[in-house]
Amino acid sequence: MAVHRLDLTEARRIAVRAQLLDEPRPTDLLAVVRQLTLLQIDPTAAIAPSADLVAWSRLGGSYQPAQLQEALEQDRTLFELDAMVRPMADLGLFLAAMTTWPSYDSQREWLRANDRFRRDVLDRLGASGPLLSRDVPDTSVVAWPSSGWTNNRNVTQMLEFLMMRGEVAIAGRRGKQRLWNLAERVYPTGTPVIPAEEARRLRNERRLRSLGIAREKAQAVPLEPWSVGDVGEPATVDGVPGTWRVDPGAIGKSFEGRTALLSPFDRLIHDRDRALDLFGFDYVLEMYKPRAARRWGYFALPVLHHDRLVGKLDATADHKSSTLRIHAIHQDVPFTRAMGDAIEAELESLASWLGLESVDRDQT
Repeated sequence: MAVHRLDLTEARRIAVRAQLLDEPRPTDLLAVVRQLTLLQIDPTAAIAPSADLVAWSRLGGSYQPAQLQEALEQDRTLFELDAMVRPMADLGLFLAAMTTWPSYDSQREWLRANDRFRRDVLDRLGASGPLLSRDVPDTSVVAWPSSGWTNNRNVTQMLEFLMMRGEVAIAGRRGKQRLWNLAERVYPTGTPVIPAEEARRLRNERRLRSLGIAREKAQAVPLEPWSVGDVGEPATVDGVPGTWRVDPGAIGKSFEGRTALLSPFDRLIHDRDRALDLFGFDYVLEMYKPRAARRWGYFALPVLHHDRLVGKLDATADHKSSTLRIHAIHQDVPFTRAMGDAIEAELESLASWLGLESVDRDQT
């Protein structure tokens, strides 16, 4: 197979287009999630929850968080699994893996020791679901051991294990709290189970279409891999060492850029090595760092301008004063007037979408 040789601009544009961050904007939430394959859930809401920010970055002010809730809880066109929102049409890609979960001995042993607890949880959900975790009694025989925050959180751990096994599912949320029910009441009946190897290949193909260009192998990360295996076609990028896999259908398309403010969990920049290789963009989410050690801010939003990542926005949504507070805008490259004007317009759009009356800058 011939190896595609891409210049850096084309590689960046392939990535931006694949993530629906060019013009024209998409207009349908379900179509966005189908293309992106997922929206990552994170409870941090210094500005807005990440899933909503990602949707807003694509759809603009026409998107409202109630649309996501409706798709998850009423239409069932989306489902939540392991902190990811995915299209219900992709459910069959995950069912085979559920039948063999878990893979770790410690998890299997804990489930085996607590089989009666497992059956109690399923019986309670069958009789009274959907339920919050606090409404499910803890009848465990062996406590869940952990050096972290999950230590002795037996009900939550059991529910999450049963979710990964396909026995229970998240039926919705009440605020940030998950509502649990039997999987058969949430997932469509008769969903075909795609064999594991075929499902892995199809997921790699879906992932590459959503990224446009990616490494065949990438750093292992929890929740959702960045690597795509051998799907697509091989490519090199001028000035960047190593080989890539590219979606051949994404090569050579026209490009009209725009300006966008991105969630720190946005898939355009989530693979930090890829963001550095293709965009020269150095980024670390600093919410877990002490204030004095932060360079860019607690929940800094990457700033995209056309096919370049040009800076980071440190801002907070202050709903008490109805203000979007801008603490700093860090320029990775000097902003032109056109960049500055476009970013200002996005700030006003963000404030309006959040229902805030003004955009104010800290005095420094």
